[in-house]
Amino acid sequence: MATTVPRGAPEFPIVSGGMPPSTQETMNAAVQELQSHKDEWVGLSVRKRIGLIDRLIEGITTIAPSWIAVSSQAKGIAEDPLGVCEEWAAGLWPVLKNLRQLRQALVDIEAYGRPRLPGPIRSRPDGQVVAQVFPQTFYDRLFFQGIKAEIWMEPGVTIADLPQTQAVAYRDKQHVGRFALVLGAGNVASIGPMDVLYKLFVEDQVVLFKPNPVNAYVGPLVEEGFRALVETGFLRVVYGGAAEGAYLCNHVGVDEIHITGSDKTFDAIVFGKGPKGAKLKAEGHPLLTKRVTGELGNVSPVIVVPGPWNPSDLAYQAEHIDTTLTNNAGFNCNTTRIIIMHADWSLREKLQQQMRQVLAKVLASAAYYPGALERYRTFLAAHPETEHLGIAAEKQLPWTLIAGVNAESTDDVCFTTEAFCSLFAETALEAAHIPEYIDRAVKFANQHLWGSLNVSMIVHPVSLNDPAISTTVERAIANLRYGTVGVNYWAGASFTLGVTTWGVFPGHEIHNI
Repeated sequence: MATTVPRGAPEFPIVSGGMPPSTQETMNAAVQELQSHKDEWVGLSVRKRIGLIDRLIEGITTIAPSWIAVSSQAKGIAEDPLGVCEEWAAGLWPVLKNLRQLRQALVDIEAYGRPRLPGPIRSRPDGQVVAQVFPQTFYDRLFFQGIKAEIWMEPGVTIADLPQTQAVAYRDKQHVGRFALVLGAGNVASIGPMDVLYKLFVEDQVVLFKPNPVNAYVGPLVEEGFRALVETGFLRVVYGGAAEGAYLCNHVGVDEIHITGSDKTFDAIVFGKGPKGAKLKAEGHPLLTKRVTGELGNVSPVIVVPGPWNPSDLAYQAEHIDTTLTNNAGFNCNTTRIIIMHADWSLREKLQQQMRQVLAKVLASAAYYPGALERYRTFLAAHPETEHLGIAAEKQLPWTLIAGVNAESTDDVCFTTEAFCSLFAETALEAAHIPEYIDRAVKFANQHLWGSLNVSMIVHPVSLNDPAISTTVERAIANLRYGTVGVNYWAGASFTLGVTTWGVFPGHEIHNI
């Protein structure tokens, strides 16, 4: 069904947050302090940076129980053991893992000039260079058995010059200091801190961090856990909403900006709001000429390849797919939004039925993210056939499936708009055989689903024994225009690994993110 809802991620309602907004005087002082230390940060030795990371690891470890308690309380999951486990796994653990990996990278840089790669480096038939970056440690192999991750380099990079693309900021130290404003995400507590660490230790910039009002409680945790950076003048934390964010984005002392959030917010920052902003965007004339980067959401697909699945396989994959929805109550940019299946697959309905049975047993979570109910109603209005699974209490939304969305209706809200709540949809593609279906699924995802952050593909190992299917799957991985591709593993998990790329497929222009 067609929709008039704007394409892309939601335009989230304005919220006040749980922390008093910083005054302009406070923000000005923070900017001035950071500007005065940005060249000192560039000149800080690798050895001293390792010492700082050791203090950061100790600081985050010390506040870990408080971090989990505050986050769980804010999301309404303090009494839900599984929900609390999610906060450990996605809200805190990635920060510690990231810190330990940054430390090892710096140790390698000190010894070898660049981080050592833990896996093989190879060239694809077309010459594209591929480096295996995961697993890195014994614990990676223990806890992620059978999982490996690769980075596929951009065309033009050769095996011989690959080392020159590593640790660029550490090579000559001829660049001047820079100062980045990080506008944090409101959904997952680890995102903002990891963006801060990336700007500091990878891009060599001091950071002013403004958490999202939705999870402003992250700010004091960062100030305490990252005290080693605050005390030395390399990090400051301020608070507030859209007004404070706009003031800082346009502040003459801010060199560049990174945001995790909505494409609507990104466009407002770069081009301005209203008709004037829309006109500037259409003309490709940014109002703000600073470097602005962003991770801005996705209508994330899962492509299911037909195969000889037995009942146990169906049960496992149903739980696998459902988990990509229920994690964080569906408030993730990498949450599965579209399940793509082959229309003639004999097990299509059985897999859906198994998914329904699993979701019916999963307790609903608090719909804590602003605007969730309104977004949910938008999808229900477009699809009265929506299925509600499980029981939702007050301030909760049920797990929701919209099955059988017409793939020919490419302007359907399920394809063009990120739901950002407890809802996903299923669509089916006609094809004469499985290789044709895979090719059509890739084309459909690339051309008709909004965003290019991540995509997952599920294919039975036995199916890969068929040379035609195996070749088509390899072609699909190469042709999917997404920043992260997961095969038999949720692509969204890449974010927590901390060693893979995380962002959209390369090539998006600022006027058409």
